[in-house]
Amino acid sequence: MEYIGTKHEVKATVTDEVTAAKMKSGSLAVLATPFMVALMEQAAAELCEKFTQEGISTVGTSLNIKHLAPTPVGAEVKAVAELLSFDGRKAEFKVEAYDEIGLIGEGTHERFTIKIDRFMEKANERKINN
Repeated sequence: MEYIGTKHEVKATVTDEVTAAKMKSGSLAVLATPFMVALMEQAAAELCEKFTQEGISTVGTSLNIKHLAPTPVGAEVKAVAELLSFDGRKAEFKVEAYDEIGLIGEGTHERFTIKIDRFMEKANERKINN
C-alpha cells in the first residue's frame, strides 16, 4: 500500500490544563501521560484520514506506550505516527512524542476502520434508556 511508511505529526504546548496534576494522573505540573497518548492517537487518526473513504473512520483499539521523560509547562511537544502496516481493516503504527530536548515517549498503536453510521448505532444501543 502506498501509505506504508507515511508519517504525520501534531504539535501542542504544555499548559496547566494538560499537566498530570490537573488531569489527575499524578501530582506534578508536568505533561500528563494521558495527554501525550491523546496526541499520539490524534497523529495516527489524522494520518488514517488520508486513506479512508467517506463514511469510514478509524477507532483506536490498542496502545503500548512508554512515557520516558518529563516535560514542563510552557514547552512545545509533538507526536509523530508512522504507518507500519494496513490490511484493509487494521492499521498499525509506531508512535513517538518529543519535546524541545528530545524523545519523551514511544510505543505502538492499532486502529481499526469502521463504518461510521453502523458504529454509532452500536454505541447508541449501549444507552440504558434508548
